[in-house]
Amino acid sequence: MDDRAPLDVNRPSRVAGKFGRDVTILFAARAARGFGDGFAVIILPAYLSTLGFDPIVIGIVATASLVGSALFTLAIGYLAPHYDLRNLLVAGALLMVATGIAFPAFESLAFILAVSFIGTVNPSAGDIGLLVPVEQSMLAREVPDHERTRTFARYSLVGALANACGALAAAIPEFLTDYGWGRIGAFAAMFYLYAALGVISTALYRRLPHVHADAKQASTPLGPSRGIVYKLAALFSLDSFAGGFAVQSLLALWLFDRYGLSLAMASVFFFWSSVLTAFSYPVAAWVSRRIGLINTMVFTHIPSSVCLILAAFAPNLATTLGLLLVRSALSQMDVPTRTSYVMAVVTPAERTAAASVTAVPRSLASAISPGFAGLLMATSFSGLPFVVCGVLKIAYDVGLLALFRHLKPSEERAP
Repeated sequence: MDDRAPLDVNRPSRVAGKFGRDVTILFAARAARGFGDGFAVIILPAYLSTLGFDPIVIGIVATASLVGSALFTLAIGYLAPHYDLRNLLVAGALLMVATGIAFPAFESLAFILAVSFIGTVNPSAGDIGLLVPVEQSMLAREVPDHERTRTFARYSLVGALANACGALAAAIPEFLTDYGWGRIGAFAAMFYLYAALGVISTALYRRLPHVHADAKQASTPLGPSRGIVYKLAALFSLDSFAGGFAVQSLLALWLFDRYGLSLAMASVFFFWSSVLTAFSYPVAAWVSRRIGLINTMVFTHIPSSVCLILAAFAPNLATTLGLLLVRSALSQMDVPTRTSYVMAVVTPAERTAAASVTAVPRSLASAISPGFAGLLMATSFSGLPFVVCGVLKIAYDVGLLALFRHLKPSEERAP
């Protein structure tokens, strides 16, 4: 049992620029979750295909998962000012355990949709979900402003490297079938591994201190920064609506169908894709110190969208994978910079709510598009969803630059 006194999320950091024990625990929990997400996002479409579901149904399952994630994230954002943040993290990790146990229990579509909606398996393998805004808020209070972007870059780096290792683990079902396992049984074993990682996350979160918001702020999760947060949420929703056309599960399905990529080959590709993404995070922190957070977000995002569009028209597998790897090295550099920017332009008391309010429209918007992507993928030009994704993402980048290039966080303002 943790006997440390409850902490005020608005109190100045105890870390003073160095990573403390609590930051290390949050990083470790992020690694456990990232490893699970890394293989779950690849085996999910393969598992559903093995059960006999087509791309349209798989897109609907992805939509159900993202809608559920959005609603739970919204609930967390409004519960956080009233409840112990550590307990919310523990509850989320226990839901991860339940998801891993429940997924292979039944094979009916209705049950799979229900588990996808309630559970934590994320078809995009992105940094979204009910645990994310709470973790972000706790990290932001642990470090001073000048260390914030670097901290979030390292947080994202840890998650992406774990995600890469998880992607390699997605090949395990093929090895199990070589040793006489049934294909469905092999996938079930992976879901149970996912549940075990939830147990590890639960144990880690229980080692965190009790953290409560200032009681005076509990009834108003968003205050003076409401207008800024809502504008950012609207832009982020456009970006995520676009991203829903190319969630990783559907991208894996496209590679399986168009090029006959095996599960083992796909796991290697997504491993290197995640590695490139991981090391882009500290680069993003370095670049942002020189050109600013907004410029870093925009001028790395646009080239990645161009690569995705070109990949849809690529004539062969090698060219397609090459373009997608370049995209992986650029497309997520806005993740730590975006998170740091949101934490910088709101007051400390608003941070959990701001993280939630900006994340929920992203989840809802991205939940709409996978179903449409499944329909577009079934047309004669199966790469059409990726063209739509790239064009919409470029529109988002232009809008973000136009509206927020003059609103700078404190560390970028002239002294």
